Amino acid sequence: MNFETNDEHRMIRKMVRDFAEKEIAPLAEEIDASDQFPHGLMRRLGELGILGMPFPEAYGGSDGDYFGLVIALEEVARVSGSLALILDAHTSLCCEPIYHFGTEAQRQKFLIPLARGEKVGAFGLTEPQAGSDAGATLTRAVRDDDAWVINGQKVFTTNGSAADVFVITAKTDPDKGTRGISSFIIEKGTPGLRLGREEKKMGLNGTGTCALFFENCRIPAENLLGAENEGFKQFMITLDAGRIAIAAMALGLAQGAFERAVAYAKERVQFGRPIAQFQAIQWMVADMATDIESARLMLNKVAWMKEQGLRYTKEAAMLKLLATEVSERVCYKAVQILGGYGYIRDYAVERMYRDQRLCAIGEGTNEIQRLVIARQVLEL
Repeated sequence: MNFETNDEHRMIRKMVRDFAEKEIAPLAEEIDASDQFPHGLMRRLGELGILGMPFPEAYGGSDGDYFGLVIALEEVARVSGSLALILDAHTSLCCEPIYHFGTEAQRQKFLIPLARGEKVGAFGLTEPQAGSDAGATLTRAVRDDDAWVINGQKVFTTNGSAADVFVITAKTDPDKGTRGISSFIIEKGTPGLRLGREEKKMGLNGTGTCALFFENCRIPAENLLGAENEGFKQFMITLDAGRIAIAAMALGLAQGAFERAVAYAKERVQFGRPIAQFQAIQWMVADMATDIESARLMLNKVAWMKEQGLRYTKEAAMLKLLATEVSERVCYKAVQILGGYGYIRDYAVERMYRDQRLCAIGEGTNEIQRLVIARQVLEL
């Protein structure tokens, strides 16, 4: 097996890392403290081609691949988990289904401005009574001549308060269970669409997380995404890819916390010498480095499987489970190495420790990942 990234991917990593260090890192603390959506940085991501990384130039993209997006997500998360989550929700959860399941007209109208960074995208799936059980959605869409009328609500919608375009799911044939769910594209400002207040979260501030309320929300019939009643299959495919994306984000947070912990251990002097010389610190660093390396290898493998068109549902669940739990362990140890300084907001590891916590919850909890893995292994 060849574990080397190609020249294009190495160039992407360098480009995104330089951008992240120069333009994102100086604003990361402010984004967290102010809880304001970073519209300026989103536009810059669009200008650099990062938002449209996996899409053809004909649709506003960079004519790259998903592996490039994974690299970008990791490098952005290395300095800002918030911006990485915004990128994930925009590109992986909103743009990807429009590209894969949308009509040519939908790609032209919605995907091009999203890929260019001219508009912000969001994905609405979770509901108050439908979290891990996504098939229990109660949001309804009823056909009325040349339109669909939608009623219901979504919660925890990342980018929700800032989005111009939403991909959402609703039941179109309630008697068919998961086989009666469809996907729709809804634009900001559509009558009947109302945004809830922004949620106050433990971490990942500035991501515009809010509820969406649909009250006789009338959208054109052509805004049905893909075939009617195929929505469940569509968002299962979308979430498989999304699990690669959130794993990359988790790994980036781990890498950022690790680098800061190593630098601190070399500089912090106690008992007359740098704490890096003490075995307790060395063992933590060794565990952190090993965890990160193992997660990165699996991330590369699963991203490669997606690019090859292979089935990767089980592997995506394994990756998401591994990378998010690695991130938690690494960020925990980073705070521990910094001691009291790691617990205050003047040091980035405190923010990273809070930010990584969502990774084990979002895009399918880790308990659901274990269920997916077990069912695949046991052929249930």
